[in-house]
Amino acid sequence: MSPTKIEKAEKRKRDEEAPLEKVKKSKKDKKNKKDKEDKKDKKQKKEKKEKKTDDDSTAADESKLDRTASPATTAAEENIEILASYQYKENAELSALPQSTIDEFYKKHTIEITGDLRHRPILEFKYAGLPDNIMAVVKNFDRPTPVQAATWPISLSGRDIVGIAETGSGKTLAFTIPGLVHIATKLKQGKKNGKPSMLVVSPTRELAMQSAEQAEAAGKAVGVTSVCVYGGVDKQFQRKAFQRGVDIVVATPGRLIDLINEGSCDLSNVSFMVLDEADRMLDDGFENDIRAIMGYTPKDRQTLMFSATWPESVRKLASDFLNKPMRVTIGSPDLAASKNVEQIVKVIQNPRDKERHLLDLLKKVHKSRTNRVLIFALYKKEAMRIERSLEYNGFKVVGIHGDKNQQQRTQALNSFKDGSYPLMIATDVAARGLDIPDVEYVINLTFPLTIEAYVHRIGRTGRGGKKGVAYTFFTPEDKAHSGELINVLKEANMKVPDELMAFGTTVKKKTHSAYGAFFKDTSGVEAKKPTKIIFD
Repeated sequence: MSPTKIEKAEKRKRDEEAPLEKVKKSKKDKKNKKDKEDKKDKKQKKEKKEKKTDDDSTAADESKLDRTASPATTAAEENIEILASYQYKENAELSALPQSTIDEFYKKHTIEITGDLRHRPILEFKYAGLPDNIMAVVKNFDRPTPVQAATWPISLSGRDIVGIAETGSGKTLAFTIPGLVHIATKLKQGKKNGKPSMLVVSPTRELAMQSAEQAEAAGKAVGVTSVCVYGGVDKQFQRKAFQRGVDIVVATPGRLIDLINEGSCDLSNVSFMVLDEADRMLDDGFENDIRAIMGYTPKDRQTLMFSATWPESVRKLASDFLNKPMRVTIGSPDLAASKNVEQIVKVIQNPRDKERHLLDLLKKVHKSRTNRVLIFALYKKEAMRIERSLEYNGFKVVGIHGDKNQQQRTQALNSFKDGSYPLMIATDVAARGLDIPDVEYVINLTFPLTIEAYVHRIGRTGRGGKKGVAYTFFTPEDKAHSGELINVLKEANMKVPDELMAFGTTVKKKTHSAYGAFFKDTSGVEAKKPTKIIFD
């Protein structure tokens, strides 16, 4: 059938419109393509901008976490080469000293060394024979502290060690310098793979930050990087530090365990480990965390353990994880107050009068309003109230307690250290391990819950061989601690007020955290051998 006129007309119309449709379709395709390209360009520009912002932010955050700027590669390598070639050998001058001089040093500082090594203490820095790049770290000190003098020959020889010494005795440098020598040796052997070689575990954020500062300052000379890991801040910054690679990790147990469990931190390369303030960590319930952390490190590591006391819990930890350790005891293995601190106890019959007595005392000891004075309160509410009261009375004061976040605590501590706020009120969060230079006076506004906390509180002054003074307000509410306080005062040859003696000299029996007064302390008692029972 031939097409009709209508069909022919429609076909002719379609043929005429076809080129026009092609043009329209082509224009539409071009427009769509251009729109896609514009969207793609906008997306790329946005991503580039976001990446730059993120990189800038990351760089800023990383600089906060890891402030150890590596020197020029050649200088760092040269310094590492010098340090790595160091091997401890008794200096000729040290060997020439008469034995009577060594004996007098041990007697003066009540030093006892237990173990198979026989090394003379490093009485002067020059006797250590350390390279100049490390000696620069100690240039502001006259001579090694007793704990440094006694432990350096042992730790620099590669042996495990348990150091028992009071707070403020210079333990941080006692383990930092041997640690750097150890790391330099590994770096020279080409074992740098981004994983940490040195690990320091500390009980508190503030103590960890303090140790990290020492590691950063000492590590700059050899291009050794470090990171401080603690809770209360975003984990992301700490994760990135591990991704970049670090040589030294200083950490609190809880946050370190978190980063290990999520796979951000690998301790398989740690060959130099330090447990700082071991007794405090065990007292605070970190034993399981510490054991877990040590389980993640190689067994052939060198381990240094420092503690203020030598209780059974610390002995057990040392027995389980240290290899033939040498033990160095400075002073008594039991808790004792520093002889550099003058202790003055003032008995106040009415606890409500303490604040008035505090203001009167500050007029005397803080007359210049520039010298550092550290005041301890028992509870954070009390600390907050006293801080407000002192501000009202015109004092430049900062506070540290549990209600303040980490940034506020760090800022307060820095303000106290640099002297811009020379008066600080704190709870026992600042009682132990903090190295705050030139604290002239410590004031115990409220007596702590334990005599151990008292000793650590007053140990914030009289540090680094300097003298300090500690005032303590004692009320009838503190009567249960009178016997313990009297013993501490007598042991340090301090005056015991008659008003304090009137409260009695009875020392309350210590209780176990889990078993209470029924706990029997068997430390130092040789356990009987088990008897095998056979049932027929």
